[in-house]
Amino acid sequence: MQKPFVVAGPCSAESCSQLERSASDVMSIPHVVMIRCGVWKPRTRPGGFEGMGEAALAWIAEIKQRHPDWRFCCEVARPRHVELAMSYGIDAVWIGARTTADPFSVGEVAQALKGCGIPVLVKNAPMPDVAPWIGAIERFEAAGVASVMAVHRGFATYRDSGLRNSPLWDIPIELRRLRGDLPILCDPSHIAGHSDKVGHIATMAMAMGFDGLMVEVHDNPSEALTDAEQQLSPSQFASLMEMLRMPHDDEAVAEQRLADLRLAIDGVDEQLLLLLHQRMQLSKSIAAVKRCYDLPVLQSRRWNALLSDRLARAERLGLSQQFVKEILEKIHSESIRVQIDDGGKRDEDANQP
Repeated sequence: MQKPFVVAGPCSAESCSQLERSASDVMSIPHVVMIRCGVWKPRTRPGGFEGMGEAALAWIAEIKQRHPDWRFCCEVARPRHVELAMSYGIDAVWIGARTTADPFSVGEVAQALKGCGIPVLVKNAPMPDVAPWIGAIERFEAAGVASVMAVHRGFATYRDSGLRNSPLWDIPIELRRLRGDLPILCDPSHIAGHSDKVGHIATMAMAMGFDGLMVEVHDNPSEALTDAEQQLSPSQFASLMEMLRMPHDDEAVAEQRLADLRLAIDGVDEQLLLLLHQRMQLSKSIAAVKRCYDLPVLQSRRWNALLSDRLARAERLGLSQQFVKEILEKIHSESIRVQIDDGGKRDEDANQP
């Protein structure tokens, strides 16, 4: 697989001329290996533009006759989509978030793709959980699809992140940990939701070692029939690709420096684990005192004061307060659990004959 593996093109194929212009623009940029274009567009509510369907596939076939080296990728959600895409010579397909969330649909599409021999790009389901993502990937692999890639397009959450979908980077990181053999692309367009934020998300993804990008690029975004706000113009896309630091051949020096730093991180992690162990032992001692004096396990006033103090210290140290708050909340929750469990265990021991 070429790295970085960049897929770019319009959200939707709106006309043959629009698609060819957009394709020509992105294929002139280094690292772009495939053109993305929506043929069937699932909309949340009826009445919107839902794609041109088979007519768009015919445009792709016509454009490929003029440009035989261009490769096209489109979304499929039904076995019939697969059948039509294959009949028009589509080079790859992607599985959208809504489809990934439905094991029955994934199973049907996977069986339709059996033996096709083209790459399948699987976007994560909307829910913030790695399991449905992995499950969909495994269904395609079980059907004999030889080339499967994951695409991180963000997750639907109730938290206002200022983005269309929250990136929740820990989930694709967990996917990489579980499936280190699997190429992972990032779809910064659907995470950002607005063109001026796409570059930041793409930069984050490449810095974290993603294998490539899937970016929406339209020859005239303001006139786009779908996702107009998040599509880049050709010039914006060219600037983004120039800005990104792509992998280079001479990595030996960098790898040695990283090895040294990772060794230091291992030492710090060991200290963190020892400190957490000490923290929970102290929680058990506190539980004994509270039990002796019949005090409630949860001391809200103490917790609020502690949290306020620690967040102030974090700010002075230049640490993210949100990051530290989440860690402290998890430690506090575990401390409460340990105190309750320790009290329950002591009750059981006391009742033993």
